[in-house]
Amino acid sequence: MSKKRNLFGMQIDAVRMPEAVSRIQQWADTEQQGCRYVVTPNVDHAVLLRENSGLRNAYRDADLVLPDGHPLVWASKLLRQPLPERVPGSDLVPALFDAGGKSHPLRVFLLGAAPGVALRAMQRMKIRWPDVDCVGCYSPPMGFEKCESETCMILGRIALTRPDVLVVGLGAPKQEIWVHQNRDQIRARVALCVGATIDFLAGEKQRAPRWMQSAGIEWAHRMMSEPRRLVGRYARDAWVFPQIVLQQMIGRPFHST
Repeated sequence: MSKKRNLFGMQIDAVRMPEAVSRIQQWADTEQQGCRYVVTPNVDHAVLLRENSGLRNAYRDADLVLPDGHPLVWASKLLRQPLPERVPGSDLVPALFDAGGKSHPLRVFLLGAAPGVALRAMQRMKIRWPDVDCVGCYSPPMGFEKCESETCMILGRIALTRPDVLVVGLGAPKQEIWVHQNRDQIRARVALCVGATIDFLAGEKQRAPRWMQSAGIEWAHRMMSEPRRLVGRYARDAWVFPQIVLQQMIGRPFHST
């Protein structure tokens, strides 16, 4: 079992990418009741946790919590609870596909992204990872999480295909809360809450250049790509996250505002 780091109101797993992939492979190869799930926090998640009890509950019960953002890793070292490296969802999913299944081809279902995007991701996956069996995809409508019949339909689609891995790209905090609320009914062995990863798989969005990723400024690339959606969020996070770090540094307990 990996060591946990008590950081920013979360219990974050101190693992590197190979260990994370190996653990998910093992879960994907094992029958169990309910669905294990993985979350990949970044700075925005740490900020949202302060005011969103549903997200806090989802993080509390997650089976694996992997640091997506460089600032979390940097802050963990400052707080003397070092995380070994960043394990972003957009790298985790391709790494898992590269590794494949342990005893059988990995069966994958894609849930999320805009209409048509998940289907394009599925088609590209067949070319890049012919040994990964993408058994289905679905792009739910806006507000689906408030509609019981839509959720039942989605759970039914997943149950028909019985994937090993459910890749969930609904955006935070929706994806984490939805998976947490329905984890006992999701007929997949493991769910990965990984934000825009389906868009990246489809080629709908482009990752930042490697040098920007290595320098910890991938956020700048994303902000320039979607300024209307992200500028306000990043400004808020840049103001609030240092306060969260300072609170933990001086020993104040984490609490919602």
